[in-house]
Amino acid sequence: MAAIVGSLGTTFVSSSSSYSFRSSSFLLTKLTHLYCPSSSASRRVSFAFDPFSSRRGKFMAHSLAQANLGLTNPAPNESPQISFGAKDIDVLEWKGDLLAVGVTEKDVAKDENSKFKNPILNKLDSRLGGLLAEASAEEDFTGKAGQSTVLRFPGLGTKRVSLIGLGQSALNVAAFRSLGEAVASAAKASQASEVAISLASPEELSSESKPNFASAIASGTILGIFDDTRYKSESKKSALKSVEIIGLGSGAEVDKKLKFAQDVSSGIILGRELVNSPANVLTPGALAAEASKIASTYSDVLSATILNEEQCKELNMGSYLGVAAASTNPPHFIHLRYKPPSGPVSVKLGLVGKGLTFDSGGYNIKTGPGCSIEIMKTDMGGSAAVLGAAKAIGQIKPLGVEIHFVIAACENMISGTGMRPGDIITASNGKTIEVNNTDAEGRLTLADALVYTCKQGVDKVIDLATLTGACIVALGPSIAGIFTPSDDLAKEVLAAAEISGEKFWRMPMEDSYWESMKSSVADMVNTGGRPGGAITAALFLKQFVDEKVQWMHIDVAGPVFSDKKRTATGFGVATLVEWVQKNAS
Repeated sequence: MAAIVGSLGTTFVSSSSSYSFRSSSFLLTKLTHLYCPSSSASRRVSFAFDPFSSRRGKFMAHSLAQANLGLTNPAPNESPQISFGAKDIDVLEWKGDLLAVGVTEKDVAKDENSKFKNPILNKLDSRLGGLLAEASAEEDFTGKAGQSTVLRFPGLGTKRVSLIGLGQSALNVAAFRSLGEAVASAAKASQASEVAISLASPEELSSESKPNFASAIASGTILGIFDDTRYKSESKKSALKSVEIIGLGSGAEVDKKLKFAQDVSSGIILGRELVNSPANVLTPGALAAEASKIASTYSDVLSATILNEEQCKELNMGSYLGVAAASTNPPHFIHLRYKPPSGPVSVKLGLVGKGLTFDSGGYNIKTGPGCSIEIMKTDMGGSAAVLGAAKAIGQIKPLGVEIHFVIAACENMISGTGMRPGDIITASNGKTIEVNNTDAEGRLTLADALVYTCKQGVDKVIDLATLTGACIVALGPSIAGIFTPSDDLAKEVLAAAEISGEKFWRMPMEDSYWESMKSSVADMVNTGGRPGGAITAALFLKQFVDEKVQWMHIDVAGPVFSDKKRTATGFGVATLVEWVQKNAS
């Protein structure tokens, strides 16, 4: 057999026999170059057309129609514009629409005269003639986490007072973020414009922890106020304009933390919007355009390179292109590069996100109850976290660190040009993969993305992916699994998660499980058996990481989307930003 040029997956076979072969394009439409150079905010788009012009034209028309299938155009979604401040004043001095007080179960304890023992609550209650204690008793408010009550009191400096339960104690970021979210709900319900947030017992917190907890409250408030209404015909804007946090310190340090919370929250909101966007709107090209937009907005520190299909072929990305081959929406390989505004670079980091804007499963199509094909727009949740982090970092501008944000964006669809079970594809590091399941496609795109990222000279790389249902079975819907051979990197990320409040659990990298990933005809198969599926997926990715690079895989299949709320969470952005901060000088 002669060398076959342009074969799917760029797998080449040769022998003494000769055949004539007419190559067909994987994708009949190509976006050949979309980029935002670091020196300019402009983008240039050009199209390369196939020699088979009449057939090509039909597919081009179809591709353009796909970009607006259903005639859906999302409305602009304005992020919450809220000013935050921190003060150390008596809560009775504050005037506005809503005063929210976070209380623990201990704080609401009363004496024999049914008066609050807590000094702040007692002072408020005295000003209100005992009505606060009376109302809390009538509503059986005990301070449990998730409890809240809002009371309107004429004659007080504030129009409403809300008590929000923090549970037995509030000593972690998650509790204070929940407080902010509860305040946001109360502000929405009462259409409050000016809000103050206080704690009944701020003295129980260390002075070192107060700025971080103030930041968590601010973040929770912003994310709680935000509603993704871009695809609704009617929407209602929030009235909230200002939030003052009382009793958790004041000055430059707290103000810096509040600004940091706003920057990170803007990245989380972007992540939510990307995951919420349907596949008929958020195509691989649209995701690339969002990445370019981030780079142009923060062009002082970010630059964008978007590789088209032909450029990916030149880099021998057969694993990635094999997945993309069936879709009329062409693949876009996204690379954002962050360089600090000044000073030397001491460490280079890589953040890689899985970017499947829709996953049908391919020929191993997702079918039957529980297959979740209706929410497979969320299969780019890893890339959403990476781009959300890029947006936040573009605003924060950490020093001493260079960051490469990499996404191999495409769709996993079904067509005559698509990847078949049993095909052998070749990744850009030369390793061959027997495809025994086309629905284990994310790892195939990540393989070439990881090889590419390691070639950028990074010292550490983290990939995030909605990779396996097995990880959801193991850890449930709210915890991400982390896999790494590096104890040091595990400690770094888990320490960052302590600050972000997101939940992670380290999983084993059991090398003996690799036996199930061996192929008789290629270097490996792309999926093993059902037992330990999340582990074998991580072991597969390990094959495409340079041994000199510290690497971690994070399986975010569970927490990127809330089944209960039917919306995206923006999971991963906050932890990635904190990890970058820990590596920055």
